[in-house]
Amino acid sequence: MVLHLGRRSFLAMVGGASAIATGSALLGRTAQLRSQASTGVPAQARLRSSGGRLDLELVAQETNVAIPGGPSRALTYNGLLPGPLLEAEPGDAVRIELVNRLSRPTNLHYHGLHISPGGSADNVFVSVAPGASHSYAFTLPADHPAGTFYYHPHRHGTVADQVFGGLGGVFIVRGALDQIPEVRAAEEQVLFLKDLPGEAGSSPMGMGMMLGREGAVLTVNGQVNPALTIPSGGLLRLRIVNASNARFWRLALEDHPFHLIATDGGAIEAPVELSELLLAPGERAEVLVRGERQGGRYRLLNLPYARGAGGMMGGRGSRMGMGMGMGMGRGMGMGMGMGMGMGRGRMGSGFEQQAPVPIATLNYAGSVTPLPLPERLLPVEPLPAPVRRRRFVLNHGMAPGLGMVFLINGRAFDHGRTDTSVSLGDTEEWELVNDGVMDHPFHVHINPFQVISRNGTPEPWRAWRDVVLVRPGETVRVRTRFDDFAGRTVYHCHILDHEELGMMGTLEISA
Repeated sequence: MVLHLGRRSFLAMVGGASAIATGSALLGRTAQLRSQASTGVPAQARLRSSGGRLDLELVAQETNVAIPGGPSRALTYNGLLPGPLLEAEPGDAVRIELVNRLSRPTNLHYHGLHISPGGSADNVFVSVAPGASHSYAFTLPADHPAGTFYYHPHRHGTVADQVFGGLGGVFIVRGALDQIPEVRAAEEQVLFLKDLPGEAGSSPMGMGMMLGREGAVLTVNGQVNPALTIPSGGLLRLRIVNASNARFWRLALEDHPFHLIATDGGAIEAPVELSELLLAPGERAEVLVRGERQGGRYRLLNLPYARGAGGMMGGRGSRMGMGMGMGMGRGMGMGMGMGMGMGRGRMGSGFEQQAPVPIATLNYAGSVTPLPLPERLLPVEPLPAPVRRRRFVLNHGMAPGLGMVFLINGRAFDHGRTDTSVSLGDTEEWELVNDGVMDHPFHVHINPFQVISRNGTPEPWRAWRDVVLVRPGETVRVRTRFDDFAGRTVYHCHILDHEELGMMGTLEISA
């Protein structure tokens, strides 16, 4: 039996928990790791498919790192933070040998890829024991969309610690979006956004697992405040990944708007100009930046964001949704919602961002003949009318013997239970209701979806997503079609501490 908690009871509980949430939550576990690898943070590796194949070995291990103000050791793939940047094309065969040199079980999830949930593909029920290895093998569908995807561990019981400790990397699928002339002409840069605990684990990390741990050190591609360059007149294409355990990244670039060209699942139909971009954990976006200035240095800022009712997660930040702040009223979207509301006060958490933090610096270098923005991108097929509608209520409560749990439809995750059964080929509409006091980014594996409405207001444009932000008191309707692959997978909150505490369900797709 689960006892549901009201807002006041929940706040009282997390307030007490936050007083003891320090670096020991992570380092008490990672200190036990066996690997003695000793490297710095080298330039990000880039591994591309060749001859229709992408073959590599990924070694999960603890590694010495040199990050100003950050931890001396982090969890890495192949000694890199982030892990190797992988590139493939539709139809490519992918083989990845995962070697576990950690002291706890792990596995891999290919976040956003439309591949089989079973066997040796995107099977999150695989558990790779310490000292063991596992061979992943799958083929990208010939019609797989181009986009920016994300690989990370997903072994229930260790996923939050391992992602918070540093594990993760980018998986790019090349395709039609990359061939649009204006997009092809742009300089490309991947921004892998991750917060890490402070030096020696001494800096508090958010409010603990119940609210989702945040690190005090903000990194881009494993670096603190790296430099980006753009020529006057040029275009810069940013592929942005929120690889954090719980942190929301609310981004703004001084004196430059963003021009959104792709969401989680690939291209949208036409660029959308944004003054800000909000990414919830697990979300990705691609934007173009125009070199509209004659020179200078401009800061890419992470702005404050309150991610709970009553300002629980601190700060005076606005309640931006797809950060797509274009003054169009409250919230839509991707985590990205549009519009702006005022901040909601604060509650002590040990570490809170109270002011904009520079995370990268854009420098002008040289000039080129001005490049135009694309007028059109790629069509986004509307999904047909659903054959079935379902309702998922997101909340939290207390369970005997378990303590604090996070719930979907009143139930905490049970590995042996099937929560939702669907039929291959069906289109369904899911109503996601946040009945709690915290933001929950809802993620579905394997099949992307389209957001239909938020609190009854239709989305202003179609886009493919696999994460959607559901704020307290909101009802978000999404529509998806279960294409191509039968098997067993999951949906969950992508604040990974919440997933670990129960906010996940199993999804059975039957032929």
